[in-house]
Amino acid sequence: RLSGKYIRPFKSGVVFSLTDFISFAFLLLANSTALPCGQITSAWFAPASSWELLLVRDLVQILFLGACLHNSCHPHPLTPSLHALWLQEDNHSYYMSRFYGPGEACTKELWVDVAEANRSQVKVHGILSNMHRQASRVILSFDFPFYGHHLRQITIATGGFIFMGDVIHRMLTATQYIAPLMANFNPSYSRNSTIKYFDNGTVFVVQWDKVYLHGKEDIGSFTFQAALHSEGRIVFGYKEIPMSVLEISATQHPVKAGLSDAFMLLNSSPDVPESRRRTIYEYHRVELDTSKVTSVSAVEFTPLPTCLQHQSCDVCVTSKLTFNCSWCHVLQRCSSGFDRYREEWLSHGCGEEVRSREGLFPLEQSRGVSHVTDSVCFLCLSVIPASLPAFPPSIMIPFSGVRNDLPMKTSGTLIHTGTVVGIVLAVLLIAAIILAVIYISSHPTSNAALFFIERRPHHWPAMKFRNHTNHTTYSEVEPAGHEKEGFVEAEQC
Repeated sequence: RLSGKYIRPFKSGVVFSLTDFISFAFLLLANSTALPCGQITSAWFAPASSWELLLVRDLVQILFLGACLHNSCHPHPLTPSLHALWLQEDNHSYYMSRFYGPGEACTKELWVDVAEANRSQVKVHGILSNMHRQASRVILSFDFPFYGHHLRQITIATGGFIFMGDVIHRMLTATQYIAPLMANFNPSYSRNSTIKYFDNGTVFVVQWDKVYLHGKEDIGSFTFQAALHSEGRIVFGYKEIPMSVLEISATQHPVKAGLSDAFMLLNSSPDVPESRRRTIYEYHRVELDTSKVTSVSAVEFTPLPTCLQHQSCDVCVTSKLTFNCSWCHVLQRCSSGFDRYREEWLSHGCGEEVRSREGLFPLEQSRGVSHVTDSVCFLCLSVIPASLPAFPPSIMIPFSGVRNDLPMKTSGTLIHTGTVVGIVLAVLLIAAIILAVIYISSHPTSNAALFFIERRPHHWPAMKFRNHTNHTTYSEVEPAGHEKEGFVEAEQC
């Protein structure tokens, strides 16, 4: 709707009139994609020359910055808080996510056009493109940071997700995944269905191209992708989604979109104490609103700082992160205690080391005294007690009995009084247990959760995945296989 009347000389060489200001704002927003937003520097944030009178330069800078924030798909290094406020991003502790709808320019910008990429960098996985409920490993050309862990190997699955775990098992859909759209897709249904991936050294893209839902082939094909950027960003791009994701049945296969990570522990089996079994504990999950997953939409995950990035004791214990970072002298590592190195953290007594230091400075730490940092880091360099086992020999949790401080009653006291007291105490105990379970479930990184996860590994609720027969299973395929429509299988799978 812009016309020639918007492009005319300013009425004054010093200030804007209100009409000029509005006209210039419309003009900038309409051409925001062509603005050199990368040239914004710290000088743009200098105070205005006068609070009573804004100069032309000041107004131009304000409008220019607003237009760049309106169009930018990525936070500018000088304006991260403004960008987050402008885009209304969602904070998930480990990642910041943002949805882009069909009408937004960022949606097209975030989509990686594999067809226009260098053909030598694009591989069509001939095995996965011809099979159902299969997965295959692929080596990346760069270290990809996932929840603070640098990974070089991933596993692509036909069901619309990437498994990020080190140990392949039959329940890949449970946790440790990057899932743009996890569902029961069957690439073997159509000769046009393919699973391809692209790696140029800075971004790795997996695209499920024209795949159909198993048993719902009449609905149409799905085309979507997941892009893993070398700096840790994750982008989900959706090109063709022929139906509402909320209507996809999850009876035979989980249906979800988001991220998840977990750690593994080796525990003694309760039935056979001599044997050891590997147990998976999920410590974080990002579940997207699948009602927003539509055709021509996108989701961008920006990684947030983690404890694992700190390389010294001083930086670790003074970190302003929300993870309650702690330093372990034995491992020379900063951690919250909840990451993939959890078993190593426990086996080297790092949890006991942290608790022993916290016991020495409880008052100072609660008040935020500055010299506590130096004292804690000094203890990091002192002698640390011998490593303690990850779990005590007994799996029973000791509970002290209820102490009876009431004086003894005479023989004439009514019997029902003791019965009433016992019932009241039992009700209070049950209520305390219920509240404790609710608190631990909603605060998995609290001290109480740490206590139970260390001492009751076989009974930790809702965080452990076992190989049930009714769970969706995946099997890993071999590197060698057949091809589809002349596409060449990747050299390394």
